Amino acid sequence: MKKINILIFRTYIGPLFVTFFISLFILLMQFLWKWIEDFIGKGLDWYYIAEIMMYASASLVPMALPLAVLLASVMTYGNLGEHYELTALKASGISLPKAMQPLMYITVIISIGAFFFSNNVLPYTNLKMATRLYDITHQRPEVSIKEGIFNNDIEGYSIKVGRKNKNSSIMYNFMIYDHTARQGNPDVILADSGILKITADKKHMLVTLYKGEHFIEMSENNPQLKEYPYRHDKFGKQTMVFDMIGFDFKQSDENIFKSNYQMMNLAQLDTTIDSLNILFKERFNKFPVQIQQSAYERFDFKIQNKKDTVGILKDSLKKYKSYKELVSKANLDSVYQNLDFENKNRASDIALDFAKRTQENIKVGADDLYERGKWIRKHELAWYRKFSLSFACLIFFFIGAPLGAIIRKGGFGMPFLVSTILFMIYYIISIMGEKFVREGILPVIIGAWLSSAVLFPFGILLTYKAATDSALLDTDSYVSAFKNRFQKIKSFFNIRKQKKEASKNNKVEVKS
Repeated sequence: MKKINILIFRTYIGPLFVTFFISLFILLMQFLWKWIEDFIGKGLDWYYIAEIMMYASASLVPMALPLAVLLASVMTYGNLGEHYELTALKASGISLPKAMQPLMYITVIISIGAFFFSNNVLPYTNLKMATRLYDITHQRPEVSIKEGIFNNDIEGYSIKVGRKNKNSSIMYNFMIYDHTARQGNPDVILADSGILKITADKKHMLVTLYKGEHFIEMSENNPQLKEYPYRHDKFGKQTMVFDMIGFDFKQSDENIFKSNYQMMNLAQLDTTIDSLNILFKERFNKFPVQIQQSAYERFDFKIQNKKDTVGILKDSLKKYKSYKELVSKANLDSVYQNLDFENKNRASDIALDFAKRTQENIKVGADDLYERGKWIRKHELAWYRKFSLSFACLIFFFIGAPLGAIIRKGGFGMPFLVSTILFMIYYIISIMGEKFVREGILPVIIGAWLSSAVLFPFGILLTYKAATDSALLDTDSYVSAFKNRFQKIKSFFNIRKQKKEASKNNKVEVKS
């Protein structure tokens, strides 16, 4: 049995490493595709990009590892089934669950290692990657300028571009507002296209504009004029120089990112969640009290009555300590009826104004509580995700091993296709569960474990079917069953047709 375990281990360990690095490479290419526009052609040194790619690779390990376990399991037991080695094992009295035992222990070790990686290494790499991306996108104006959004990183200027050419550094539909005079927007430049370039010493940024117009509003000594003359210049090419002092590449203080839930381990998440829950409860309990104090317990109505009864009105209402006491003891209708027509209208306007303010305060407070609850749920999701991603390795092993034994196909063909489909299902369900949690539709524990709860019974079913030699994915058996069913349906209609013809013949004989 020891030699068999070594054989299975050797068959498994190679595909595990290969599929892990392939999965990691594919996920890394997805990350690079997202950020390639901001990395290439922006004057960044190669080691900054290499450093970010290294941290990004580490952050993608929790996603690549379950996929690698699934692929390697399907390939290992698919190869054993394709070469009839599983059949030989079963003939010698070794069942499939027993043949899965050595790799099951290895998968448990991998899951434990994945948990410690998610808890200790992943927060560190996420912190480093977030800091580096922030340094690139916020300390380099040529990178941080986005399509259709004004950028104010350069002091005294607002720059907006309509579109970027992804294949070159050309930008289109330039709009530059010059605020250096501190007089609003008197100086505006519009250009059809332009190029941003950093000088070799990285102290200046050159903006070369093409086919543009320059509008300058001229100042006048008379401030009462509502319209001012302006100067309109057209140019074919114009170069502007911006000082880049303060924009050189610096590593930001990492402490400003440590409060994010992605940069925390379990102990830090526990402490943060407790603190956030305490603040949420305090805010939740104070909110109705504040609304009541602002809406119901304010008696300074400031109504000027012609009979000078305003002092009596204020004093008579202020003696009640609460809204309930005011409603139960004071006759508000009589107070209102004693007012003249002008003050009745004024009191109604004041009450309506108070009601609108209260409604707005309730909306703002409800939105604040919703965002606080959403932030807490994100922290709780991060807490559960450290366990769920590790547990996914076990789930995918119990799916991949019996699935490979059933399909009996090795290599990268069928196993890769099946594994990709299963992983996409897992990933889609996981995203849906997390979205439902963030929106408050599902409890955190259900949304975090939704994908595992869906696929774990499927893994048990596959293990049972493989252990009982079920032809679950045998296409020949399904084709044969379909043909048999089709023949039965065809024979049923043939019998009915024969009976109808026989009854017609009998009727003809009786009439004759």
